[in-house]
Amino acid sequence: MAFSDTVRIPLPDDRSYEIHIGPGLLDDAASWAGLPKAAAAVIVTNDTVAPLYAERLRARLCAVYARVDVVTLPDGEQHKDWTSLNRICDHLLAQALDRKTVLFALGGGVIGDMTGFAAAIYMRGVPFVQVPTTLLAQVDSSVGGKTAINHPLGKNMIGAFYQPVRVIADLDTLDTLPDRELRAGLAEVIKYGPIADAGFLCWIEDNLEALLARDKVVLGYAIRRSCEIKADVVGQDEREQGLRAILNFGHTIGHAIEAGLGYGAWLHGEAVGCGMVLAADLSHRLGLMPAAFVERVRVLVQRAGLPVMPPKLGAERYLQLMRVDKKTESGALRFVLIEALGRAGLHAVPDAVVAETLAAHGAA
Repeated sequence: MAFSDTVRIPLPDDRSYEIHIGPGLLDDAASWAGLPKAAAAVIVTNDTVAPLYAERLRARLCAVYARVDVVTLPDGEQHKDWTSLNRICDHLLAQALDRKTVLFALGGGVIGDMTGFAAAIYMRGVPFVQVPTTLLAQVDSSVGGKTAINHPLGKNMIGAFYQPVRVIADLDTLDTLPDRELRAGLAEVIKYGPIADAGFLCWIEDNLEALLARDKVVLGYAIRRSCEIKADVVGQDEREQGLRAILNFGHTIGHAIEAGLGYGAWLHGEAVGCGMVLAADLSHRLGLMPAAFVERVRVLVQRAGLPVMPPKLGAERYLQLMRVDKKTESGALRFVLIEALGRAGLHAVPDAVVAETLAAHGAA
């Protein structure tokens, strides 16, 4: 029997919500019960996911809402931009949909981020529901209320904190996920071990083959534990004033890789996986972790089928791209580094040390 569970995101002002995790949730009427009342709903999806799941979701929502529209966007990180965001807003305005209209983000992290951002800004805020269909979105991007689009100079630099009213993570949608996307999602699962739960890191190492084989019980546990960790962090620091930054382990270099190569060349999870290897190296160079930890992270990322060597963009280009990172303060680069297994913190790292790590991994 497949694993099924619920994780609650604790937030003030009656904004707490639940993440439902399990098989068959898309077709289960209970998944859609108790949502905000409205005359209309709009499903936002992409041209890859739409043929697979849009009509199924629409049929289910038609039992709840009098009108259900579908907006289909082009697939890919390179389309996480103003043009796609405006297509959502254009539809809402052209159809004169009111501020009670509920948006449903059906897809991966790109769709979730853009739909959430559109929900945040349309009429200064309409409710939205996350329906993540990728592993990466189910364990990370659909949870916590970060919404954004990319800018050519930096990833996720234009956005808002805006929470969904519910997250429905149907494990069955992972059956149609390409292997490359599944592996990319594992990067966001792996990160939770070093930053928050040493035991979970050991569990991932022991169960990696089952995760890659899409064992529903194992995937269900990985998603639940990932969401539990993120829920705990977000509940304490919703707007990333401190603690929440630890969720960006591997992301500073990862975002630089994505922007430097051009969005879509590497998947987000591929860049984050590689970024974790380099962040582990920085943790060692600053005397926080032993060399064995760097090797442990490298081996696990490689076993997951993710790149461990960054592209050769050159040290100066990497430093330039990383200065746009939201964690940069007064011009100083700051990285999420591992201080002990299961504990992470934000550390300023001199440019020279960053350049050493980049050179050691062939990126300079």
